[in-house]
Amino acid sequence: MAIKPYTKNGKKFFLVEVKMRNRDGKQIFRSRQGLTSERKAEEALFELKKEIESFINQKPALSWKNWLDRCLASLKKQYQPSTYYCYEKCLNRYVLPVWESKDIQNITQDDVRELIFEKMPEGTTPHSRKHTLKLVRKIFEMAIDSQELAKNPCAGVTVKAPVNDQEVLNRVEVDKLLSEAKVTSHHFYPVWVTALKTGMRSGEMFALLWSDVDFEGKMIHVTKSWSSKNGLKSTKNERNRVVPISDDFLVFLRELQLKSQPNEPHVLPRLNEWQRGDQAKVLREFCKRIKITQVRFHDLRATFITNLLAEGVALSKVMAIVGHSDSETTDMYNRRAGIELQGATNSLGYEIPTFNESQVVRLDAYR
Repeated sequence: MAIKPYTKNGKKFFLVEVKMRNRDGKQIFRSRQGLTSERKAEEALFELKKEIESFINQKPALSWKNWLDRCLASLKKQYQPSTYYCYEKCLNRYVLPVWESKDIQNITQDDVRELIFEKMPEGTTPHSRKHTLKLVRKIFEMAIDSQELAKNPCAGVTVKAPVNDQEVLNRVEVDKLLSEAKVTSHHFYPVWVTALKTGMRSGEMFALLWSDVDFEGKMIHVTKSWSSKNGLKSTKNERNRVVPISDDFLVFLRELQLKSQPNEPHVLPRLNEWQRGDQAKVLREFCKRIKITQVRFHDLRATFITNLLAEGVALSKVMAIVGHSDSETTDMYNRRAGIELQGATNSLGYEIPTFNESQVVRLDAYR
């Protein structure tokens, strides 16, 4: 930084030069000449210095792609592989093609609305739009935490999606499912029996070992779960629990153990469709074939819970058996099945009249 006097056409002027280096070590140079007084030169020196400092301190443009790559690298260390895969697949599919080179600081609320409601493929369900918005909001929250952004452009943007009610099988349909599966020796029969008799999640059943079954105490110890992306891990809420074994299921397990291969540690067969995640497809196709409600695999767990509640088993006991940490989750099955409402209309103060055929009076008798 320097103020240099010089003479031109017999008049005295001042030249101001400012040189500074940015964070990368690159030199930035600014100058101003033709200043007629030393005071003006000092003011110019101050202004040029501030200009360069402002430029140096200004954050460089950060594109959505660059920021997303940084976020995904961080999420990969924090989350289970399945959760990370969900972020990567959704954001790369729906968001990256739209915002790839866009500066995240220039993305507005209108841009978010346009992305969710106009740029996603035609026919995208409200649930997919809502899920995508949730993930995008998380990426922007990470930018705020890192002081890359001051506010989240997703604020005020919402997607209304209908509640997905789980289907459940009634008792007649459960009997038909298991009877038909047994008669036809369906390879998923042992899995469906276990699901309907324990309410265990798919991954918990896949990970179930004979060492987890207490035949004497009539209990199953649920301590782990398995998925194709995460492998073997703890249960969903990371809490161990026990599931009581009914008398008929105890007989079933003893027979299944006798049929299993020697030294086979797993209770249930290692089925290819199950390992690929196609268990829901197999169940729906079988339900369609035998003409009962076409439920998803996880709906067998809902069937178990709903039937326990319908039989009057206390909510707290059902929570403990199925591993719900929130009573609202379990109580949802009460409301879905209308269990709390059963019999309420018997309290109506009026009844449908009943009479014998001989008591029927012709309307034309009143003419």
